[in-house]
Amino acid sequence: MTWVESLQAAIDYMEDHLLDDLSIENIAQQANFSVFHFQRTFAILTDISVGEYLRRRRLTLAAYELTRSNTKIIDLAYRYGYDSPEAFSKAFRRQHGVTPSEARKYTGTLKSYNRLVVQVNMKGAEPMQVKIVERNGFQIVGVKRDFSLVNEENLVGIPKMWDKINGEGTDERLFKLNNGPVEGVVGVCVEKDSGSIEYWIGTAHEGSAPDGLSNLEIPASKWAVFEVHGPMPDAMQKAWKQIFSEWFPSSGYKHAGTPELEVYSDENPSSPDLYSEIWIPVK
Repeated sequence: MTWVESLQAAIDYMEDHLLDDLSIENIAQQANFSVFHFQRTFAILTDISVGEYLRRRRLTLAAYELTRSNTKIIDLAYRYGYDSPEAFSKAFRRQHGVTPSEARKYTGTLKSYNRLVVQVNMKGAEPMQVKIVERNGFQIVGVKRDFSLVNEENLVGIPKMWDKINGEGTDERLFKLNNGPVEGVVGVCVEKDSGSIEYWIGTAHEGSAPDGLSNLEIPASKWAVFEVHGPMPDAMQKAWKQIFSEWFPSSGYKHAGTPELEVYSDENPSSPDLYSEIWIPVK
């Protein structure tokens, strides 16, 4: 299967088991992806997390059943994965704008999210600036934190980590230490096991790790290096989406499975002329 077909297989599995107690590990297995790679690819292509997709679909089906049956609200709450009618009512109102009790009498429209079908844009309307380079292994020095993939805690925790690093001035220290083959400060995700990742904020540095910093070895790789132009975070998010929806399906390259790099300069992050890079190991 292509990676698009693999992703669709995982989505179909979610749809077939919407009322079951799904785990991200089992979902990712359907696509033959690691948990982190599946979670990230899904979010890039759909703009929502796996957990949010499941919540939206379950509440869509719950609304359908609520308005077309006499099933008790408490039974619906448990059927669609909520521990109590109160939790169900709160989530239902957040999506539909009315409580379950009000929905039974409601004559207006409720918000419906349809089953997802992955489609890849092969037009390539917007050019991508990319080069393929080969690099020997090199060292990153920086700070690291472990994040759980359960309930997608990493999606919340990583931006907070960047805020802390920038607020403490650690980013300035990293820029001064930068003397390796990649220019700038980098963000790196390293998969640890099915339930967690190690996230690094660091810089390419030759020599021993200075006090207070750890070191990470990046293996020798062939890299696809993409230019990113524009303010953060929008420009970076747009570039990732274009890479996965256009470049990978048409390039003939596959992800090599080792850590990717997001490379940031010390320019103003809100500048429309900001230059950044995405480094993806390919084969």
